[in-house]
Amino acid sequence: MAQTVWKGHLTFGLVSVPIRLYAAARSETVSFNQLHKSCGSRVKQKLFCPTCEKTVERSELVKGAEVEGGRFVLVEESDLQAIAPESGTSMEVLEFVKLDEVDPVYFDTSYYMVAENKAGEKPYFLLQKSLHEMQYAAIAKLSKANKEHIVIVRPSGAGLMLHTLYYQDEVRQVADYGQNEGVSLSDKELELGKLFVSSLAGPFDPSKYHDSYRENLTSLIAAKAQGQTIAASAPTAPPPAMDLMAALKASLERTQQASPVVDASVTAQAQ
Repeated sequence: MAQTVWKGHLTFGLVSVPIRLYAAARSETVSFNQLHKSCGSRVKQKLFCPTCEKTVERSELVKGAEVEGGRFVLVEESDLQAIAPESGTSMEVLEFVKLDEVDPVYFDTSYYMVAENKAGEKPYFLLQKSLHEMQYAAIAKLSKANKEHIVIVRPSGAGLMLHTLYYQDEVRQVADYGQNEGVSLSDKELELGKLFVSSLAGPFDPSKYHDSYRENLTSLIAAKAQGQTIAASAPTAPPPAMDLMAALKASLERTQQASPVVDASVTAQAQ
């Protein structure tokens, strides 16, 4: 059952909506333990001080931040508490923005936003419907667990979703990203590119996609637990080198063979 991760009020103007947040998604993975190869026992990591040349306990540790010259500044828990934002119970809308202007690269963690009680349902759905019809989203500030977040609230289905956002200085920049100087595409190449997109176009259905590696890893562990072995599959060969037009035409032909329902006009236009 989903657990509440934050409870409080979403406010816009003089309107206050009592809400709860629930984690919307989490990564699933198969975890491993580090074992001693000779006996199969789990190993324990020890903390070692190279200056004192001895193992230290966690109770002896303090936080330190590295500064110029390889020096460290000690930071006490009381220092952190003095500057930490209070974990408030109010989340105020700062502004409304066009949803399609927000690059998904800024999205971090997702949460379901739910009205806390009957009294909150009307303003909750008023906001949801207004944002949906205007294609806007709300930007707000949320303080939780001694950390300050900028968040975006957007309509999703019949409800509202909240996403924490990365700050601008947390989004990495790549100097040569998007540089297309000297690249020239012919009309025919662009036409074939669009035809290939059309040949694989369809509604988004996340249930079609599965983590095959995690499934194979789970099967591998179950088999080894019973003393069985699983043969490794042959690696996928890289596609042969060919020019762009030939590669696009070959891609279209392979797609049409795999999906015979592709419109015949696609084949005709590719000739």
